[in-house]
Parts: sequence; structure tokens; C-alpha cells
Amino acid sequence: MKFLCARFSEKIGSIDFVEKGTGSVVFRTCDEEKDRVVFQMGTSDAVRALTAAQMVCKDVAAVDINMGCPKSFSILTTLRRNMSIPVTCKIRLLKSSQDTVELARRIEKTGVSALAVHGRKVPDRPRDPAKWSEIADVVASLSIPVIANGDVFEYDDFQRIKVATGTSSVMVARGALWNASIFCPKGKLPWEEVKREYVRKSILWDNDIKSTKHTLKEMIMHHSSLELPEGKAVIKSDSLVDLARLYGEEKSYDFFVKN
Repeated sequence: MKFLCARFSEKIGSIDFVEKGTGSVVFRTCDEEKDRVVFQMGTSDAVRALTAAQMVCKDVAAVDINMGCPKSFSILTTLRRNMSIPVTCKIRLLKSSQDTVELARRIEKTGVSALAVHGRKVPDRPRDPAKWSEIADVVASLSIPVIANGDVFEYDDFQRIKVATGTSSVMVARGALWNASIFCPKGKLPWEEVKREYVRKSILWDNDIKSTKHTLKEMIMHHSSLELPEGKAVIKSDSLVDLARLYGEEKSYDFFVKN
């Protein structure tokens, strides 16, 4: 784990956790989202997990461990014993539904507050359909809330997956990366409009350039191609001002930076 320290950014009113030496922002949050944001990490080391969680625990609502595939349960147990905020975790499906249910039950016994289940197995590819029925098997076997994840690309999919699985809530990944307006009940906005708004928001909140480029590339790869001029220009961009010029947001950049 990188050696981090916390600092307050007066410019945008955020709490930044930065890497000592480089000053790179590793995690950023603010008071407005303190009771809503969940800090997720992936690790196989209980001590490192606890150290990271203790750094951010006063500024987040919960800590989540992205297990991906089965890891040591000592991580979850260590966090539960030493943290006052909720601890949750996220898993993928195992080879059989029975194996997944058994894993979920063992996780529940560690005392976590909720479990997210991605409806694909480790060897599955993103194009493979998420197995909602196997998420339902986990829901039926646990008493803690289960969060369904996989193949949610339209607003109506939220209700569809909840009905199909019986989960209390839904997690969205690629669908939100490709078009964040997926959360709008009236339907998604055109992706060109969403891209420009995302660039504006990145400028407003001084978002890390690597993070901003990653999201833009995900959007472009889904709707177009990185081999076209726009994609190549995003890849070559070294700063937010480069992206502002690319998407015609120079005025937004000048306004936010100067004010």
C-alpha cells in the first residue's frame, strides 16, 4: 500500500488522500457524501486492509472488500472487529451455485453488513450473460442484504434484476461508465452530451487526469473506437486543459480555474 496522508483542499472543499512524495490524489471525498460513499479496496492482506480502512473511516459511510474470487476470511473478520462503520464485500460466482451459496454463508458469519454478488464466474467474459438465477440462490440463503451486479445497462434493468433475484439493491459498473445518465428515470441522455458534461464535472472537481481519461476511453470504446481521431486525442491528452480544448470546454476551464 502506498504511504498516504490526508489533506483538505480549500479550492474545492474536498478531503484528499494523497501519496506522499508525489502528491498524487489516490482517493477524494467531501462532507456532502460522507454518509453515502463506500470505500472499496482489493487486497489479500488483513493488516494492510485495516491500515487503509482506518485512514478513511471518518470520511466514508462503509468499507467494502472486492474479493473477486475467494480470499482469506481473516480480512473481513479483522475489519469487523476493529471498525465501527459497516463492512461489506463483493464476490463473483463460483463453479457451482452450491459453492457460491456456501461461500456467501461463510462470509455472512464474519459479520459483514451486506454482500454484493457479480453474476459471472472468474473465467467468464463480459459478453457472457450474467447469471441472475444464481444470484437469486444466494439471496434465498442469506439473512443480510444482497446487492445484485451484472448486465444492468438501462434504467428498467434496475427493476428487472431486483425482481429476478430478490435483491434489496443493485450495483452498476459498465452501464454507468458508458453513460452515467442511466440513473435517470426518463431515459439516458445522448452520449455526446454526457461526455461533455463529464469533462465539465472533471474540471470543476479537479479530477485526476488518469481517472478522467479512463472513463472517457471506456465511453468511446463502447460507442465508437479509440482508433478514430477522438480516441487518439484523448489518449494523447496530458491534462484537463487538453481535454477541455478537445471537447470545446475552454470557457468552462477558464471559469472554474480562475474562480
